[in-house]
Amino acid sequence: MNRFLQLHLLTHYGPANLNRDDSGRPKTVLMGGSTRLRVSSQSLKRAWRTSDVFAAAFGRPLGLQEAAADGAHTGTRTKRMGVEIYQRLRAGGIAEKRALEWAADIAARFGKLKKADKEKPLAELEIEQLAHFSPEERAAINALLEVLIAEQRAPQEADLAPLRAPRSAVDIALFGRMLADTPAANVEAAAQVAHAIAVHKCTVEDDYFTAVDDLNRHDEDAGAGHVGETEFGAAVFYLYLCIDRELLLDNLGGDRALAGQALAALLEAAAKVAPTGKQNSFASRARASYVLAEKGDDQPRQLSVAFLKAIAGSDLLTDAIAALRTARARMDQVYGPCAAASAELDALSGEGSLADLQTFAVED
Repeated sequence: MNRFLQLHLLTHYGPANLNRDDSGRPKTVLMGGSTRLRVSSQSLKRAWRTSDVFAAAFGRPLGLQEAAADGAHTGTRTKRMGVEIYQRLRAGGIAEKRALEWAADIAARFGKLKKADKEKPLAELEIEQLAHFSPEERAAINALLEVLIAEQRAPQEADLAPLRAPRSAVDIALFGRMLADTPAANVEAAAQVAHAIAVHKCTVEDDYFTAVDDLNRHDEDAGAGHVGETEFGAAVFYLYLCIDRELLLDNLGGDRALAGQALAALLEAAAKVAPTGKQNSFASRARASYVLAEKGDDQPRQLSVAFLKAIAGSDLLTDAIAALRTARARMDQVYGPCAAASAELDALSGEGSLADLQTFAVED
């Protein structure tokens, strides 16, 4: 089995603000002496795991009492599981004090709970950090609540110990789970995702805009109803992913079919799905124009060095593809081949296909 799958993508986005900083500006990075646009890995992973691509393959995140469809393999990320547990217990006839205590005991298995807040009566049932619950964990909690309600008793240690079992949630297997106060529940991410970076120099520009009040007849005020400003940029982005296929398989309990489905969905999402930032203003949806997939057991390496010197000229995408191929060839020349096999999709030349890349990614 080729342990590592490496993906290198080049995607062009027109005017966009896909991923904003705390001031609302597109995120940037200084690289090779020039400013580049940047999209954080957190933004990308969030967009992928909540995308229609993942929903079609694995289902959507569900609440505690929602029944998952057969074949659902998506986790639910929330701080509020304790609140849902409490509400379920109360609906089952458990007294308020007991419901609070029991819900706290169960929720605390997944992280440290918040301190009590007089303005938020159920705040002490919320987990301080976002916790990612697998379908099995949701089902186990739901089954336990049915027992507690039926037997009118508090949860025992023997009831709580088996609750953590994230073995079929694809998003947890790929992107991991870290619960600082319950390290036994942690899952190491099988997929490493770099920040997407522009391959050329970039300028963040300002869009000054006005909005008209439809009921303003200009009898007294001929001005705009609203004046605003938003910032944007355009770029060809390089994105790198490295997936440890052995770890992915282990995270999914040895289910090879599900691991293959996860690889195929991740590749499709990375190539087709953009973060949702300012989409209504810019419709900045794009698909990767170039994808290089590599498989092998050697130490992985990204190829951002190909763009340390900013690409310049009038044909940025073609030049970026050439630079990426050159950097890869020269790395292999001095270090030896990094991958045992590779495959490409080049939308500019019409070579390769997403389906072929998915087959390549899944096959041993």
